[in-house]
Amino acid sequence: MDLRLGGAWRRGRRWAAGAAVAVLLAGAGTWSAVASGGEPTVHRQDRMMTMGGGVRVDTSYFTAGDSGEKRPAVLLAHGFGGSKADVRGEAERLARGGYAVLTWSARGFGRSGGKIGLNSADAEVADVSRLVDWLAGRSEVRLDKAGDPRVGVTGASYGGAVSLLAAAHDDRVDAIAPQITYWNLADALFPDGVFKKLWTGIFFTSGSADLGARTSAAGTGCGRFEKDLCAMYRRVAVSGEPDAAARKLLEERSPSAVGERIKVPTLIAQGQTDSLFPLGQADAMARQIRANGAPVDVDWLAGGHDGGDMEVDRVTGRVSAWFDRYLKGDKSADTGPAFRVTRTGGVDSTDGAATLRGASGATYPGLRGERRVSVPLKSGTETFENPPGGGPPSISAVPGLGSVSSLSSSLGLSVALDFPGQFARFDTAPLNRSVHVTGSPAVTAHVTSSTGKAVLFAKVYDAGPGGAREVLPSQLVTPVKVTGAGGAGKDVTITLPAIDHEVQKGHRLRLVLSSTDLGYASPAEPATYKVSLSGGALSLPTAPGVETGAAPLPSWVWWLPAGAALVAAALVLTARRRASAPAPDPELADVPLVITDLSKKYAKSTDRYAVRDVSFRVEQGQVLGLLGPNGAGKTTTLRMLMGLIRPDAGEIRVFGHAIRPGAPVLSRVGAFVEGAGFLPHLSGRENLELYWRATGRPAEDAHLEEALEIAGLGDALARAVRTYSQGMRQRLALAQAMLGLPDLLILDEPTNGLDPPQIREMREVMIRYARGGRTVIVSSHLLAEVEQSCTHLVVMDRGRLVQAGPVAEIVGSGDTLLVGLGGEIADPVVEKIAALDGVDSAVRADDGLGLLVRLTGTGSATRLVADLVRLDVPVASVGPHRRLEDAFLTLIGGTPA
Repeated sequence: MDLRLGGAWRRGRRWAAGAAVAVLLAGAGTWSAVASGGEPTVHRQDRMMTMGGGVRVDTSYFTAGDSGEKRPAVLLAHGFGGSKADVRGEAERLARGGYAVLTWSARGFGRSGGKIGLNSADAEVADVSRLVDWLAGRSEVRLDKAGDPRVGVTGASYGGAVSLLAAAHDDRVDAIAPQITYWNLADALFPDGVFKKLWTGIFFTSGSADLGARTSAAGTGCGRFEKDLCAMYRRVAVSGEPDAAARKLLEERSPSAVGERIKVPTLIAQGQTDSLFPLGQADAMARQIRANGAPVDVDWLAGGHDGGDMEVDRVTGRVSAWFDRYLKGDKSADTGPAFRVTRTGGVDSTDGAATLRGASGATYPGLRGERRVSVPLKSGTETFENPPGGGPPSISAVPGLGSVSSLSSSLGLSVALDFPGQFARFDTAPLNRSVHVTGSPAVTAHVTSSTGKAVLFAKVYDAGPGGAREVLPSQLVTPVKVTGAGGAGKDVTITLPAIDHEVQKGHRLRLVLSSTDLGYASPAEPATYKVSLSGGALSLPTAPGVETGAAPLPSWVWWLPAGAALVAAALVLTARRRASAPAPDPELADVPLVITDLSKKYAKSTDRYAVRDVSFRVEQGQVLGLLGPNGAGKTTTLRMLMGLIRPDAGEIRVFGHAIRPGAPVLSRVGAFVEGAGFLPHLSGRENLELYWRATGRPAEDAHLEEALEIAGLGDALARAVRTYSQGMRQRLALAQAMLGLPDLLILDEPTNGLDPPQIREMREVMIRYARGGRTVIVSSHLLAEVEQSCTHLVVMDRGRLVQAGPVAEIVGSGDTLLVGLGGEIADPVVEKIAALDGVDSAVRADDGLGLLVRLTGTGSATRLVADLVRLDVPVASVGPHRRLEDAFLTLIGGTPA
């Protein structure tokens, strides 16, 4: 079998193009149009095309603009397990950009027939050439010569590999843009001869399900895969070790097998959080294609197969520019730098998302980097075990959790786990300067095994100072298979996973060699390993020529000058109105809060209110609970109180001063709303000090020690925030709100995510703070906690004030009675009770054997009992209720909070 599609087939392809097109056109076609605002309408034609062996493949063809205009074509392939539908959006974008775009569902996927051959040369790759034949027959497609359209190929993962293979097998392909894909599938699934069982299992079982008509009558269980691939996977999965035949089968279907024939401009985009196809695959790809003399640019994305940000819009834009340059011939198209890497630049304080910044270089540094930095590791010999059966396994990457690993550097998150007794550990001293690693670190180790062979899993952690949790960059690990390690042992050079990661000054690097890993098969036979380091140093690649771009300037930088002029004019025009703003009320100078007739309408509404005619007063030393069901107006009220939004009517005064956005009296208000954002690598104390400096107020006004004593964080203040539990983070956020010891402290759901002991601690913090004569307002749904911690309540429902007053008064209010029942009563009876004269509402108590009855001003307990007896209600007891939850439900008519 000629897997390279060379020889006579290649020479005879030109004259056969017409016949092939005629065969392809045998499928029925359906046209549709997609409009998008003012952009050109995209026309789509769906067609089943017949390929070699009679296999029918489902395709879609997209064009836009002048049908008479000649344009280049793009073949757009999908990823493994997907179909042409996955790439429709990108196809429409390319069509609007002036391309004729053809998408298709590969064999075995979507509505296409055939079996999955993992991009077999005489199946999936031959299909691509037949699609090129079809494009050559389209009148709107630009031709370089008869039967030879100007065409590029792009796709991600499985589709990225077919773009590489198409360029090798069909010299009519003019440019390619493979994304997050493999160069050598055998190396990807069997790295260093170790079976990557977790990813390989996902890869094969997702295509092996027996799906309807695709299941063979014999019931082979191979589902959509070709039998030889299915048999190979079963053999390796059972033995746990790839054999030579398995490697040969995958290598023959890999781009690396025909790599010397790929000579077209290639844009390579590879994922950093990718334990399936790591950066080493892209590196081998780039080196070979560049050696062939073709232009190559390399882009390291933030995401990958493990998850994370795939930067879809940016990458799609770069692919379009690449094709503009090499398909349209537009020399002015900006294709970007020769090398670009996305780096995490911290956290956006507005939404908690990681901020991404690009770094670029004029040349691709490769995985060895431009310069190497040697960092000494501790000496000595470490002894550890390979457990029987290879379990429990250590954990590095878990497919689908790359969204965590992509934030590991900035947020201190990591899912990595190593079991005691199953790994060797070698630490550096704390670094005396920061080092940005770009590429693959390397180390030489001396390995001895009781069985003469070993499988090790190597990784490098970034360990922060002060016992801060270690971080495994991108959650990546390298398997290392060692033979001949009996007796005196063997020296092994270990190339660690390629990463782009900054190790900060004061941090340690920690080399770990584990005997197991969740993602891989390790020997079932127990063994004892001994490892020491030859040379005792970790070699780190750096790329000084790769410079991180400046953070993009916020939009206000551009409109600030004009905006400043407008603001100045507005200040002049409104000076008289500002001067007439309400003067402070001296009689309220000692009253923390007075709200009078406060109202706020919903945006774009003339008659729907978020808050309507609310009035209440809060005194010094009170802990006020603000209660109400969702949509009651609590958050809107708090936002108006903090000057974040303006009320439509009414007034808020804090210590006698009317609240306006930016009012000076707000400096006497502290707020804790839905937690706070902290820098994870800094300690709790450093975070608080940094926050206070940002206010511009004198350090002595912070009263930092007093706030910390009230919050009760103790020794945790010296630790990095990334090591904090949720309860500690909440208390640190509370301490931040208490900086400066504000006279009025506002807390919105401060116990969210806390367990019962942490909730109790938070309650004690609030009570301690109010004891000093200050005032606390807390909004919460935990009624039992409010009852224990608050002295006063304000209950709201549907934007209105329902009741305000001391907790004891509301809980023990005489207008609400708890009627104990000697048996069950039906719902119609409850409705009759609610309709009695003198009764405002009646709802069942939680146990079902009681009623909460709220009386009107004319009602009385004596009259109620008489009416209940008349209705044959089995009354066992009558008395005032004593639970806040019952009172709350009664006040809002049974609506749950």
